[in-house]
Amino acid sequence: MKILLAVDGSQRSLHETRFALQLVQDGLNASFVLANVQEPASLYEIVASSGSTERIAKAAKGAGQGLLAPSAQMLKEAGVPYERVVVTGDPAQAIVELVEEHGCDMVLLGTRALGPLARALEGGSTALRLLHTCPVPVLLVTPQEENTQESEG
Repeated sequence: MKILLAVDGSQRSLHETRFALQLVQDGLNASFVLANVQEPASLYEIVASSGSTERIAKAAKGAGQGLLAPSAQMLKEAGVPYERVVVTGDPAQAIVELVEEHGCDMVLLGTRALGPLARALEGGSTALRLLHTCPVPVLLVTPQEENTQESEG
């Protein structure tokens, strides 16, 4: 099974990576496409770089590779096969395109607690948008803090 593991370098995404590794340790035969989606350059960034889209793309790719590094190290240490991918664009749309391009069987993605206003401003959460548009199953991993709070209540 090939799983797209979308990460952003945060502690939450390390939790997602640990969850993915637990699936493998529990017997799932899987390889991973470790993906990071960078936001498109803002008008200010384009102007500040003298319109050099090549320079902006190189910086975005470098930033994305840096954000993938902690999760990549965890997968490498566990001996789990993976490949790294950094793309720029709308996260939900980019993930769907990566799923199709890499022949993934599932997406593993973390959730974050957006309030109703933030969710409306962002056009809905990436997770929610993927549930409606992704051609393969989407496994949502709840942030560790939420798991801890639920088990205490």
